[in-house]
Amino acid sequence: MPKLTETYARKLPHSSDGTQKYWDSEIKGLVLFVGKRSKTWYFQKDVGGQTKRILVGRFPIISAQAARQTALGFALKMGRGVGKVAQIGASTLEAAMEVYLARPKLRSETHKSGTRQQLELHLKDWMRLPLDEISKAMVVRRHQDLAKTPSAANHVLRSFRSIYNHARRTYDLAECPTVAIEWYEDKPDGRIIDDLKKWRLTIDALNNPIHRVFFELLLFTGLRKTEALTLQWNQIHEDRIHLPMTKNGRSFDLPILQLHHEILAPLRPLSRTWVFPSPKSVTGHITKPERLKYNPHMHRRTFATVAMEAGVLEEIVGRLLNHTPLSITGQRYAMPSIDALRPSMEVTISELQNRIAGGAQK
Repeated sequence: MPKLTETYARKLPHSSDGTQKYWDSEIKGLVLFVGKRSKTWYFQKDVGGQTKRILVGRFPIISAQAARQTALGFALKMGRGVGKVAQIGASTLEAAMEVYLARPKLRSETHKSGTRQQLELHLKDWMRLPLDEISKAMVVRRHQDLAKTPSAANHVLRSFRSIYNHARRTYDLAECPTVAIEWYEDKPDGRIIDDLKKWRLTIDALNNPIHRVFFELLLFTGLRKTEALTLQWNQIHEDRIHLPMTKNGRSFDLPILQLHHEILAPLRPLSRTWVFPSPKSVTGHITKPERLKYNPHMHRRTFATVAMEAGVLEEIVGRLLNHTPLSITGQRYAMPSIDALRPSMEVTISELQNRIAGGAQK
């Protein structure tokens, strides 16, 4: 182990993969973490079976001499027992992410999987970094690197922010570095299917019958894309579709009619488990339906729009979409039954059928 002098620290090359640690030969516990873009001083010692790590500061803002003096002071304090209150070493992003995703109140497994994949794709080089080594400059630069898709850039760094702030409950971390980001304006898509007769022709022209049924079910239920893709036959009941866990973290029962069973009927013989099976998929069900000019969420927005234009109250439309009510009454007290929601589903389905057949649109 070398002596961590000013010259030695300055000459150390930045790491090309992960974080390299360099320990001082004279002051036990003094370590220089060298990442891709930064060099950071820490004092680290095992106390009672746990690693205690104290941030000293970044090099060269904190010189080698200052870091050595600070580390020597920590070593003396720990020798007198003061170190028992020292900070436990900051978690890596990967570890913090897993702790965050393990929370009982977090959303569905699909949401957890999506968050994990998102970070592993866009923040792969950060995963093994301690959270206190991820700087404001780093998050701003990454946000700018992802600017080709502004909404995705916002989403990735907001997920990072949620994980970081959750870790602050346990670790003595500074304010989340995302405070330095100038967030891109989020512009909701807002498009609906204006001409349902043309939609019908487009769907009928699809070669894959499973994809045809998928888009039909989306329009006539308002389900989210992933909710539909992962449907299993044991969730399809005579009077309802039961989703055991949804995006908002709770189960959901959607009233269905005879028309829904007729839409699904051609797929019944194809799989005992999955409503939309795919033998080529590792999941067992389709994951990437055919790309159309009508994306899956346009079907959901169209369902909601047609329902409201047909006279269904906005609160009831929200219930059919499984949105969380804004009011305390809606969240905790008013729990309309499947039978209470069924007439609104009937009105919506009737209006959709009328527009597909060419009836007057409002």
